Amino acid sequence: MKVVYTDAALRDLDDIALWLSQHYPGLGAALEQRLRTIVAHIGRWPESMRASAHRPGVRVAPLGRYPYKIFYRVTADAVEILHIHHAARQPFDKEP
Repeated sequence: MKVVYTDAALRDLDDIALWLSQHYPGLGAALEQRLRTIVAHIGRWPESMRASAHRPGVRVAPLGRYPYKIFYRVTADAVEILHIHHAARQPFDKEP
């Protein structure tokens, strides 16, 4: 299934890349590869990740060893990446 990123998700990626380049410059490539792997999995099996408890129609994919979660929804013709969220922040799926 086609995967598209919202503007908010693209801003998240920019923010993550900037923060990593300033604090952990060697980690960016590994995190990017993990993100690509998870997004490819979501594209193939969009219903495989758990549903958000607080956001109807939204699913959550953790990045495993990295403290990020991908929030997305499945539409008729695409998977829409809504947000990439660091686990230490206010939980995205509990925000109004």
